[in-house]
This record gives sequence, C-alpha cells and structure tokens, in this order.
Amino acid sequence: MTKGGARNRSGPSADPTSGRSDRRGVKLTALPAEGYRGEVPEFPLTKVTVYDEYYEDKQRVRVPDEGATEARWEREIFLWEWAWSTPQACAWANERWRWHAVAMWVRTSALCESAEATAADKNSLHRFADQIGLTPAGLRENGWAIAVDELADKRASSAKDPRADSRAAAREMKSRMSAVTTDGAGA
Repeated sequence: MTKGGARNRSGPSADPTSGRSDRRGVKLTALPAEGYRGEVPEFPLTKVTVYDEYYEDKQRVRVPDEGATEARWEREIFLWEWAWSTPQACAWANERWRWHAVAMWVRTSALCESAEATAADKNSLHRFADQIGLTPAGLRENGWAIAVDELADKRASSAKDPRADSRAAAREMKSRMSAVTTDGAGA
C-alpha cells in the first residue's frame, strides 16, 4: 500500500494570489469568458445502442430501441457542441489528450439524464466534470480561471443608456484631476 506523497486534492489547493504561490510560480491560465470560437472536433465515441428491457416468462429480454438510440446520440452530439462553446474548450483545443475525457463526460451526462442512471454514473459524471474543468474545483485543479469580460459589462450598460459613456468619461476625468496636486506631483 502506498504511503505519503502528494495526491490529487490532498491538502489545501494553491492560492494563486498568495505570495508563496507567486514565489513557486503558480499562476492561473485565464480562459476567455466568451468561450471557444474555433472548430468543434468530431465526437470521438461511437453510437451506443439503447435497449428496451422487459421480462417474459421470467426471462429478461433485451431488444435494441432504435428511437431511443437515435435520441441518445442526438443528445450526445448536442452536449459535445455545447461543451466546445465553453471557456474550458479553449484549453482543450490545445490538449487533444483531454478530448476522450470530454467525450466521456458527454456520454455520462446523457446517460445521467435518463432513467437508467445509477448513483455510480452520477458520481462518475462529477469526476469527469472535475477532470475537464467544468466545476469550480476542476478549474482550480487545472490551474484555470475564467477571465471577467469587463468590456461586455460596459457595452451592455452603454447599450441601455447612451449617456453612460459620457458619464463614465466625466468620472474618469474627475478621478484623474483629483490625483494631481498643486505642485504637479501625483497624489
């Protein structure tokens, strides 16, 4: 049995804003809030057959359900495309080795939406989400942070009130003016 040593999630996670993390070179990779805009790769898994199960004369009978199989496949493709629109996909695009884990999250997610899902399926869904960075803990574990899109907030407020730009410019000018003293040195 293994003893000691670092393990996934053992101890407190590194705080990228601390001085110690700064000295150790721990930095977060900023992912764009608007998400991934590149080409979505082809879903790497094959179509899974969904079966209709019932009992006949105390024997379990499994019959392929073509409609349910097609519906599951369509859901998986939808989830795959959604996943590739997230900020995390910007990191996955450069790490092909993660694509299978993303695909397994998609497949498990579609399964967990069905009545067939077990507690183990739901547990593995959460673990896959952590591995690919779709949870706050997964983001930290991967060293990622979603960048705040401050310009989008300003654009949204400007679109609502056309006077917002002139008020913002006036506030900025006022703050610049208050930072200058009479002798010309900054405050």
